[in-house]
Amino acid sequence: MTIYSTLLGDDFQKLHPKLQHRYALPLDETFYAEGVMSRIQNGGWLLSPFFRVASRINFLFPESGEGVPFSIANRCAINQDGEAEVAWERTFHFPKAVRKFNAKMTVDLERKLVKDYLGDVPFFYSDLNFNVTKDGFLLITSGVQKIVLGRKGLILPGPLNGRVTVLEGYDDEKGVYTIHVSIYNDLVGRLMMYAGEFKESTH
Repeated sequence: MTIYSTLLGDDFQKLHPKLQHRYALPLDETFYAEGVMSRIQNGGWLLSPFFRVASRINFLFPESGEGVPFSIANRCAINQDGEAEVAWERTFHFPKAVRKFNAKMTVDLERKLVKDYLGDVPFFYSDLNFNVTKDGFLLITSGVQKIVLGRKGLILPGPLNGRVTVLEGYDDEKGVYTIHVSIYNDLVGRLMMYAGEFKESTH
């Protein structure tokens, strides 16, 4: 049992079989995939300074584009606190820059959610809720978000939250995983959106 199957319990078996394979993630094994993001949009020029700073810790980034080559690597390992932790490394190959959007996730079984620390320097934290749709897709939505200060966190008030919605599925006809990610803030609007397809690869 890995963190996602443990969290979802019986619902894990309701996922599309390919998503069960993707999220099984045995300890010390890596899932690799490559594909293309058909569209990537950020929040526009007003937020560009923030995105440029965030890109230095492999969090958000200022670029937008279409037909952007993409790769992802997920690996589960035991962290320094003795917890099973999944590292996420997403890489976007823009014409003039290569950007990463990294995270580390652990599970909180008492609260029945995933704890998501974003970026290589864990400055930003979000609760994530995992649910299985009637089509067998994985729906991920955000909850409480914090600015991380050492071992403590400053909870962000609702208007400052970046509401995250992720829908990951599998297209049997094309033989590809599908992904749509939206990050939205009530005050400034869209922070980031990307959508595309990918296939499992060997590295």
